[in-house]
Amino acid sequence: MSEISERYRALAAEFTRRVEAVPADGWDAPSPCEGWTARDVLDHMLDNHRNMPTYAGVRITDLPRTASDDPKGAWADAVAAMQALLEDPDRAGTEYDGYFGRTSLERTVDEFLGTDLLVHAWDIARATGQDEKLPADEVRRVAADARNWGETIRMEGICGPEVELPEGASEQDHLLAYLGRDPRPAR
Repeated sequence: MSEISERYRALAAEFTRRVEAVPADGWDAPSPCEGWTARDVLDHMLDNHRNMPTYAGVRITDLPRTASDDPKGAWADAVAAMQALLEDPDRAGTEYDGYFGRTSLERTVDEFLGTDLLVHAWDIARATGQDEKLPADEVRRVAADARNWGETIRMEGICGPEVELPEGASEQDHLLAYLGRDPRPAR
């Protein structure tokens, strides 16, 4: 199993932990993503799992379109399908011309889907009153990646403007603020 496959497994487990803890009536709770509920965040992640492989001409089939009927089951299916893809070196290594140049499907999953898994785990946790702590090593890795993307992350529908934080804020809070989220407790 590759390092990328292992990292995906760990990040998906962090996200899954949040999904599994959402009570049945919690899916309609507003998330930190403006105009989105916790269910909308999960639907976005299902879309990413279904659509990201198509960038390289690879398909993941039989994934539900939305999390409306069975959010937890839909998520489990998406994770299993992506993990299987990443454990197949031929499919995972498929190359294509991406937004930042020549890349492979597994590198795209690692960098972009990995970021979404980490940050949207926090979004679901915040929306549903769960533990918001993220793995420190992944916070550092994603923060470095995000800063390398420059202003492209400020494009419409990606991330909002950086949120200013008080001095002494944690690395996790700085990452979330950089990505347009206010990690401070609600007032």
